[in-house]
Amino acid sequence: MGTTGSVKHYGVCTALALLAGLALYQPVAFGESYIAGEFGVALPSIGKGLTNVETTSTFLPGTTVSDLGLKSSAFYGLKVGHYFRKTPWFGLEAEIFNATPHVKQQTQTFVAPNGLPVGSTLQPGAHLRVLTIAPVNLMFRYYKTRLQPYIGIGPGIFFTKLSSSDVPNTQKDTAFGLNAKAGLEYYFTRRVSVFGEYKFNYARFNFPNDPNAFPLPFGFKATYQMHMVGFGLSLHF
Repeated sequence: MGTTGSVKHYGVCTALALLAGLALYQPVAFGESYIAGEFGVALPSIGKGLTNVETTSTFLPGTTVSDLGLKSSAFYGLKVGHYFRKTPWFGLEAEIFNATPHVKQQTQTFVAPNGLPVGSTLQPGAHLRVLTIAPVNLMFRYYKTRLQPYIGIGPGIFFTKLSSSDVPNTQKDTAFGLNAKAGLEYYFTRRVSVFGEYKFNYARFNFPNDPNAFPLPFGFKATYQMHMVGFGLSLHF
């Protein structure tokens, strides 16, 4: 191998060694608080939208309804947290984020409690807004490298609003459920990091009966399962 080839080979090996050193660098354990902004996309198609739909109004009580497909949606939010000095692998986090996975235009099929189909109708679509507050996530991370995997789990409070642009009436519900996450965070410095994250939300919504609402004037319960992929920037102090 010539001198030029040797120099290039040495340079590549040196660069790879430096990158590995940065990734494997072990920081001194310290307590840290952080604030982060996040944005991403909600993917209801993975969870099939609103499922296990059941009417609760006087309109054929106990009647089930076919799943309500939802549209993909952007989401954005904010989170704050703290990892403890004595247990730097464990912390607490609170977050809030908003998504608008609107109900698609679709055909709804109604099935009576005896299993016989009642009929079907073309549902023109509706606006759905879900504001999620996760007051306490239990966070666990591997803190000994700049690239840190983490997981978190906690309760979620889901504030939902179902509406249409055609009429002013809305159907609202506040439900309690699950907020879980897993991600990777990379520390550029002790104070600044970026992260990529997967979230999973689960709740059971109960929208009230409102004959003046449109396009879903009947009360109904539905299971909400939402998958989200997001990214963000964190500031540590």
